[in-house]
Amino acid sequence: MNSAENPLSRRGFLTTAGTGALGAAALGGAVEFLSGSAAAAQPKPEGWKKVSDRKIRLGVVGGGFGSAFPWQRHPNCVVAAVSDLQPERRQHLMKVFKCEKSYESLEQLVKDDQLDAVSVFTDAPSHGRHCVEVMRHGKHVISAVPAAFTLEDCEKLKETKEKTGLKYMMAETSYFHRDVIRTRNLCRKGCQVVYSEGHYYHDGVTGIGSWKKWRYALPPMFYPTHSTAYYVGVTRKRLTKVTCLGWRGQGDEWQHNQYNNPFVNESAMFQTSENTMFRCNVFWKCDAGGESGMLVWERRPTVQVADVVPLPPGMDPGGHGGSHGPLANEFITALLEDREPAIDVYEALAMTAPGIVAHQSALKDGQMLEVPGFDKK
Repeated sequence: MNSAENPLSRRGFLTTAGTGALGAAALGGAVEFLSGSAAAAQPKPEGWKKVSDRKIRLGVVGGGFGSAFPWQRHPNCVVAAVSDLQPERRQHLMKVFKCEKSYESLEQLVKDDQLDAVSVFTDAPSHGRHCVEVMRHGKHVISAVPAAFTLEDCEKLKETKEKTGLKYMMAETSYFHRDVIRTRNLCRKGCQVVYSEGHYYHDGVTGIGSWKKWRYALPPMFYPTHSTAYYVGVTRKRLTKVTCLGWRGQGDEWQHNQYNNPFVNESAMFQTSENTMFRCNVFWKCDAGGESGMLVWERRPTVQVADVVPLPPGMDPGGHGGSHGPLANEFITALLEDREPAIDVYEALAMTAPGIVAHQSALKDGQMLEVPGFDKK
């Protein structure tokens, strides 16, 4: 079926039931399709409840994606300072958040002792280093994805969080897609997943302008979390082993680049800590777009669960499949309640590190490799 014939959202999450589910899917049988906009007959959670009168004083770094999150609409948050290396982006942040204080760099902003926390939406290769810098200056941090680009930075991030005791959260948008929320709630009720998939398709992304051209020839599996969230973010289990293959790109971009990466598309098969299987695709050249997933249940769930989370009045779900509002609210609420956020450093690294190892496997013609764990010992 081509995209013109498919009435379902490309962000749809396919869930199937029973041992014959995949065959049934091909025949149009016992298959349940959900999309981010489908609210059919799902029970709503209790309304948002104010837990404190305190306002978190937040610094926002990164005037691109960083300006998209509705911090200013949360009753317990005020954007007290902003930063970007580019003056026009600093001005944009100041305008969006109605903030008069700006800094020329993250390194300057983190020295501001009036800030409680910092949102890091800088270039992806710097996320790990920048989050470590924020926590070393005594501030909580929320980061754009992925958490890091190297296993060494994954380890440093974990060590710094545990040493400082500060809160870390990764802003993975797939985690708060309505289909993922619902499926996660089903797993919490005891429903068992026996097979799952996560896909992220973004044709031409390596040609988008970026700081120091970090997107140019980016290894697809260095950006895995939109896909791995469809397993880790649903089950809270781990991806333990991987074999991965890549499709080589054509042209100079894929012959000479800072990553020594030849692959424009990568597809991985993971073994999970439950001894089930999870397939993960990240493609930069394809006639498709967006995040999607698929899973097979051990038995079809019959319980009804919520597929949304409550938000403060006046704060709508926002972009990326309605995830921006829930992500911002989760981080602020975790700080107010002095608890770890849903996508804490351990969940973030469980979504990030498997992609780094998967790319190593692709460079070794699909050799099966173990994924190191970064959970609290």
